[in-house]
Amino acid sequence: MNGYFRLVNKEGASSLKLFPPTGDGKPIDITDVLEYLTMKDYACDLPTIKRAVEGAVKEQQEIRLGNETRFPERECYKLRVGPDKMQAFAKFYAASEGGEDMTAEEMINDLKLRGIKFGIRTEAIAGFFAKRNYLEEILVAQGQEPVPGKHAYIEYKFNTDKKAKPTLNEDGSVDFFHLNILNHCNKGEVLAILHPEVPGEPGEDLSGNRILPLEVRKETLKYGRNITISEDRTVLTAQVDGHVELVEGSVFVSDELMVENVDNSTGNIDYEGNVQINGNVATNFQVKAKGDIMVKGVVEGAQLKAGGNIIIARGMNGMGRGVLKAGGNIVAKFLENVTAEAEGYVASESILHSRVTAGGEVNVDGRRGFITGGKVSATGNINVKTLGSEMGADTIIEVGTDPKLKARMNELQKQIGEDTKLLQTVQPTLLSAKQKLAKGVKLSPEQIQQIQSMAAVNKQKTDAIAAANKEIEELQKQMTSSSETAVRVKGEVYPGTRICIGDVCMVVQKTTHYCRFVRERGDVKMAPF
Repeated sequence: MNGYFRLVNKEGASSLKLFPPTGDGKPIDITDVLEYLTMKDYACDLPTIKRAVEGAVKEQQEIRLGNETRFPERECYKLRVGPDKMQAFAKFYAASEGGEDMTAEEMINDLKLRGIKFGIRTEAIAGFFAKRNYLEEILVAQGQEPVPGKHAYIEYKFNTDKKAKPTLNEDGSVDFFHLNILNHCNKGEVLAILHPEVPGEPGEDLSGNRILPLEVRKETLKYGRNITISEDRTVLTAQVDGHVELVEGSVFVSDELMVENVDNSTGNIDYEGNVQINGNVATNFQVKAKGDIMVKGVVEGAQLKAGGNIIIARGMNGMGRGVLKAGGNIVAKFLENVTAEAEGYVASESILHSRVTAGGEVNVDGRRGFITGGKVSATGNINVKTLGSEMGADTIIEVGTDPKLKARMNELQKQIGEDTKLLQTVQPTLLSAKQKLAKGVKLSPEQIQQIQSMAAVNKQKTDAIAAANKEIEELQKQMTSSSETAVRVKGEVYPGTRICIGDVCMVVQKTTHYCRFVRERGDVKMAPF
């Protein structure tokens, strides 16, 4: 127990007894003594009190305060209330000898009279009166702090940082062709989640006044087209495949990407929908789109691959490295030194020194309308104004055969040639081994293992050649079945031009005007329109 003191009031005399602490109790603080005596209006001699307090650390002390007769003092307390009226502390003083003690009920009622209406800690008060440890501040009332709420916030499921950042390669170099500027999204993908605000709970001070929590910030999901919002308006979902971006706090999804140029400012483009390029595509860059690609400028030695159409308003000079591949059609003002492949048709004003294949027709019948050099293949017709050149540029025209079938046939023929070469090296060895075994020559285990391996290769390649020949026969049937296709020339066709329809070809021997080339009785023939 703490050290404490109490008044002794006798007739004609008053004194103060000071009791030392017990156990781990604290010794008397002289400040408590002076405060109490001042509160009770007792005169005191400071040096005398100081000596008594120092002595009371170990043993009981008593000092005389005066000669007048005083009434006994009741047990009392000093109350301290915090400036925010959220806490109240009480420090109790012992009654004088013969004085009355307080009760817990009396203490509680007194607090209420002092204006403390909320948060009275009855258990703590009862605990004091059970043990009466004087001169120790105890918390007798505690207000209720307001419970803070939580601000609403939006969780975006895509990168909202628009700064283009190059891809870092494993070797530490920087790839400026891949700048990671697009946020691709798929239909049904969650784009943003609103986490609503959580309101706070009000508190109450000791006087019973409500303390309101700080206001919480509210948020709402803002969005544009191609987006659905959940019934509770907390989840945004993409309606289409495309790209998603955050513009001034609103989420937008577009199935068409629009850029000015494809160069170092954008890097390569790989997009789920349509791509529109208002300017040009620089050399060595790639544009891939599951939809259409529209270029309003020119394309240099780049690669464009579209699931739909490719349209190049001002044409393409591929510089021998440019590639166009379209699941639909290819339309370009001109194609020069380009490799182009379209599932549909190809339309251009001129094709120069390029390799072009089309699943449909090839139309080169604009103002200039020439095909010069390279190879142009189409499953359907080829319509052109001028074919070949006066300089004798090597020009090959193929119609009536799906270019894919022709490419597959060439692939099979190449495979057969390679397999046949291999068999020519394996079969003599197998024949020699067979003859040795017939003569009773004993072979080593290593030789037997080698022969078995060669025999397996021989069977595998023989079967592969047979399968390839069978597939070639089927392809030839398909290639000879289309006899209605033609090459139509509205201007001149120059000598040296090679024209193939199906699996038969002819080489133009002299300059001819305004004609068409058709297949008749197994030959390619020139006929009038």
